Amino acid sequence: MKTLTLSLALCLCFPAAAQVAPPADAPASKEQIRKLFDVMDINKQTRLTMASMQRQTQAATTEALKARYPQITPEQLERVRRISDESMKNFPVDGMLDDMVPVYQKHLTQSDVGAMIAFYSSPTGKKLMQEMPQIMQEALQASNTRIQKQMADAMRRIDTMMKQEEQRQQSSPAPSSPAKQD
Repeated sequence: MKTLTLSLALCLCFPAAAQVAPPADAPASKEQIRKLFDVMDINKQTRLTMASMQRQTQAATTEALKARYPQITPEQLERVRRISDESMKNFPVDGMLDDMVPVYQKHLTQSDVGAMIAFYSSPTGKKLMQEMPQIMQEALQASNTRIQKQMADAMRRIDTMMKQEEQRQQSSPAPSSPAKQD
Protein backbone atom coordinates (compact mmCIF):
# COMPACT_ATOMS: atom_id res chain seq x y z
CA MET A 1 0.00 0.00 0.00
CA LYS A 2 2.84 2.38 0.87
CA THR A 3 4.46 1.70 -2.52
CA LEU A 4 1.20 2.39 -4.34
CA THR A 5 0.66 5.61 -2.38
CA LEU A 6 4.24 6.74 -3.02
CA SER A 7 3.94 5.96 -6.75
CA LEU A 8 0.65 7.83 -6.95
CA ALA A 9 2.12 10.83 -5.12
CA LEU A 10 5.12 10.93 -7.46
CA CYS A 11 2.86 10.78 -10.51
CA LEU A 12 0.72 13.60 -9.14
CA CYS A 13 3.75 15.73 -8.26
CA PHE A 14 5.58 15.38 -11.56
CA PRO A 15 3.00 14.87 -14.31
CA ALA A 16 3.92 18.04 -16.14
CA ALA A 17 7.58 17.08 -16.34
CA ALA A 18 6.74 13.65 -17.66
CA GLN A 19 4.39 15.04 -20.31
CA VAL A 20 6.18 18.24 -21.35
CA ALA A 21 9.83 17.22 -21.48
CA PRO A 22 10.50 15.70 -24.90
CA PRO A 23 13.11 13.01 -25.32
CA ALA A 24 16.58 14.43 -25.85
CA ASP A 25 16.66 13.12 -29.41
CA ALA A 26 13.23 14.44 -30.41
CA PRO A 27 13.16 16.41 -33.66
CA ALA A 28 13.31 20.16 -33.27
CA SER A 29 9.95 21.88 -33.27
CA LYS A 30 8.89 24.33 -35.95
CA GLU A 31 8.95 27.09 -33.34
CA GLN A 32 12.48 26.14 -32.29
CA ILE A 33 13.71 26.22 -35.91
CA ARG A 34 12.03 29.61 -36.41
CA LYS A 35 13.78 30.90 -33.27
CA LEU A 36 17.10 29.63 -34.67
CA PHE A 37 16.39 31.44 -37.94
CA ASP A 38 15.61 34.61 -36.00
CA VAL A 39 18.75 34.39 -33.84
CA MET A 40 20.84 33.80 -36.96
CA ASP A 41 18.95 36.57 -38.78
CA ILE A 42 18.67 34.15 -41.69
CA ASN A 43 16.30 36.35 -43.69
CA LYS A 44 18.78 39.24 -43.74
CA GLN A 45 21.79 36.94 -44.20
CA THR A 46 20.13 35.20 -47.14
CA ARG A 47 19.37 38.51 -48.83
CA LEU A 48 22.92 39.81 -48.24
CA THR A 49 24.46 36.60 -49.56
CA MET A 50 22.23 36.65 -52.63
CA ALA A 51 23.14 40.29 -53.32
CA SER A 52 26.82 39.45 -52.99
CA MET A 53 26.48 36.50 -55.35
CA GLN A 54 24.56 38.65 -57.81
CA ARG A 55 27.35 41.23 -57.86
CA GLN A 56 29.91 38.48 -58.37
CA THR A 57 28.06 36.93 -61.29
CA GLN A 58 27.03 40.17 -63.03
CA ALA A 59 30.34 40.60 -64.90
CA ALA A 60 30.51 36.92 -65.85
CA THR A 61 26.92 36.99 -67.11
CA THR A 62 27.60 40.08 -69.19
CA GLU A 63 30.63 38.43 -70.81
CA ALA A 64 28.69 35.22 -71.44
CA LEU A 65 25.85 37.15 -73.07
CA LYS A 66 28.29 39.09 -75.26
CA ALA A 67 29.91 35.82 -76.36
CA ARG A 68 26.59 34.12 -77.04
CA TYR A 69 24.94 37.15 -78.64
CA PRO A 70 27.72 39.27 -80.22
CA GLN A 71 25.12 41.69 -81.55
CA ILE A 72 23.75 42.49 -78.07
CA THR A 73 23.58 46.21 -77.40
CA PRO A 74 24.42 48.06 -74.17
CA GLU A 75 20.73 48.90 -73.85
CA GLN A 76 19.81 45.20 -74.04
CA LEU A 77 22.47 44.35 -71.45
CA GLU A 78 21.01 47.03 -69.19
CA ARG A 79 17.53 45.52 -69.60
CA VAL A 80 18.92 42.09 -68.68
CA ARG A 81 20.56 43.61 -65.59
CA ARG A 82 17.28 45.25 -64.57
CA ILE A 83 15.36 41.99 -65.00
CA SER A 84 17.94 40.23 -62.86
CA ASP A 85 17.79 42.96 -60.20
CA GLU A 86 13.99 42.84 -60.15
CA SER A 87 13.99 39.06 -59.82
CA MET A 88 16.34 39.24 -56.87
CA LYS A 89 14.37 42.04 -55.22
CA ASN A 90 11.17 40.00 -55.39
CA PHE A 91 12.79 36.71 -54.36
CA PRO A 92 10.47 35.00 -51.83
CA VAL A 93 12.96 34.53 -48.97
CA ASP A 94 10.23 34.06 -46.35
CA GLY A 95 8.60 31.31 -48.39
CA MET A 96 11.97 29.67 -48.95
CA LEU A 97 12.61 29.69 -45.18
CA ASP A 98 9.18 28.13 -44.59
CA ASP A 99 10.18 25.37 -47.03
CA MET A 100 13.44 24.83 -45.13
CA VAL A 101 11.89 24.30 -41.68
CA PRO A 102 10.97 20.61 -42.24
CA VAL A 103 14.45 19.93 -43.62
CA TYR A 104 16.05 21.32 -40.45
CA GLN A 105 13.57 19.34 -38.35
CA LYS A 106 14.51 16.16 -40.20
CA HIS A 107 18.22 16.55 -39.46
CA LEU A 108 18.38 18.36 -36.12
CA THR A 109 17.15 17.43 -32.68
CA GLN A 110 15.82 19.80 -30.06
CA SER A 111 19.13 19.62 -28.19
CA ASP A 112 21.06 20.37 -31.43
CA VAL A 113 18.97 23.45 -32.12
CA GLY A 114 19.13 24.54 -28.48
CA ALA A 115 22.93 24.45 -28.64
CA MET A 116 22.91 26.34 -31.95
CA ILE A 117 20.61 29.00 -30.53
CA ALA A 118 22.95 29.39 -27.56
CA PHE A 119 25.98 29.71 -29.87
CA TYR A 120 24.41 32.18 -32.30
CA SER A 121 23.16 34.24 -29.34
CA SER A 122 26.73 34.49 -28.02
CA PRO A 123 29.12 37.31 -29.02
CA THR A 124 31.14 34.88 -31.18
CA GLY A 125 28.05 33.56 -32.93
CA LYS A 126 26.78 37.09 -33.55
CA LYS A 127 30.18 38.09 -34.95
CA LEU A 128 30.22 35.07 -37.27
CA MET A 129 26.79 35.98 -38.62
CA GLN A 130 27.78 39.63 -39.01
CA GLU A 131 30.94 38.71 -40.94
CA MET A 132 29.41 35.89 -42.99
CA PRO A 133 28.35 37.96 -46.04
CA GLN A 134 31.84 39.44 -46.38
CA ILE A 135 33.42 36.01 -45.81
CA MET A 136 31.22 34.52 -48.54
CA GLN A 137 31.99 37.35 -50.96
CA GLU A 138 35.73 37.01 -50.41
CA ALA A 139 35.52 33.22 -50.64
CA LEU A 140 33.74 33.50 -54.00
CA GLN A 141 36.37 35.93 -55.23
CA ALA A 142 39.15 33.65 -54.03
CA SER A 143 37.70 30.63 -55.83
CA ASN A 144 36.60 32.49 -58.98
CA THR A 145 39.89 31.95 -60.85
CA ARG A 146 39.80 28.21 -60.10
CA ILE A 147 36.17 27.95 -61.23
CA GLN A 148 36.87 29.86 -64.46
CA LYS A 149 39.88 27.62 -65.21
CA GLN A 150 37.78 24.51 -64.58
CA MET A 151 35.03 25.76 -66.89
CA ALA A 152 37.54 26.73 -69.60
CA ASP A 153 39.09 23.25 -69.42
CA ALA A 154 35.65 21.66 -69.75
CA MET A 155 34.80 23.88 -72.74
CA ARG A 156 38.11 22.91 -74.45
CA ARG A 157 37.30 19.23 -74.01
CA ILE A 158 33.80 19.77 -75.39
CA ASP A 159 35.20 21.70 -78.37
CA THR A 160 37.70 18.88 -79.07
CA MET A 161 34.96 16.27 -78.84
CA MET A 162 32.70 18.24 -81.19
CA LYS A 163 35.51 18.73 -83.75
CA GLN A 164 36.34 15.02 -83.64
CA GLU A 165 32.70 14.13 -84.10
CA GLU A 166 32.41 16.53 -87.03
CA GLN A 167 35.54 15.04 -88.68
CA ARG A 168 34.23 11.53 -88.16
CA GLN A 169 30.92 12.42 -89.82
CA GLN A 170 32.70 14.06 -92.77
CA SER A 171 35.06 11.15 -93.33
CA SER A 172 32.48 8.36 -93.12
CA PRO A 173 30.61 7.58 -96.33
CA ALA A 174 27.04 8.74 -96.58
CA PRO A 175 24.59 5.93 -96.00
CA SER A 176 23.50 4.47 -99.28
CA SER A 177 19.83 4.45 -100.07
CA PRO A 178 18.26 1.12 -100.84
CA ALA A 179 17.75 0.38 -104.52
CA LYS A 180 14.23 0.85 -105.74
CA GLN A 181 12.50 -2.24 -106.90
CA ASP A 182 9.96 -2.04 -109.70
